Amino acid sequence: MSILFKKPYIPFFIAAPILLLTGLLDSDSTLDINIHDTYFIIDYFHLSIVMSLFFSLIGVGYLIMKKKTLSIWLNRIHIGVTFGGIITVKILILLLNIEMMESTLNFILIFIIWSIVLFIVLIQIIFPINIIYGLIKSNKS
Repeated sequence: MSILFKKPYIPFFIAAPILLLTGLLDSDSTLDINIHDTYFIIDYFHLSIVMSLFFSLIGVGYLIMKKKTLSIWLNRIHIGVTFGGIITVKILILLLNIEMMESTLNFILIFIIWSIVLFIVLIQIIFPINIIYGLIKSNKS
């Protein structure tokens, strides 16, 4: 398990093709976001391409910084929240009851899902902080 945190590019490089594959297999589905009177409709295939590219870029960033000393704690937080949050969101989406869309439980689940997604997006700031930390630490030594 510690190898994933010492070599954080590995889980991101593994996740990128898996995301592409799931996007290909579920290409006829869409993500519908309703904000007041406006609907945003995103195809899962396009979303998987963007997420795969994003994960690949993070993996390349960690790979470039392989020779530098990155903070293992920041690696753990970044990897844990990113992958743990995505898995949690996927499980919560499976718990949504489409037939009872107006139920209070669904509103609570949707709120929790969007809160976790927002937290995952905000936690991505740890990646550039860790890169800067590694650059500063390597310049001092």
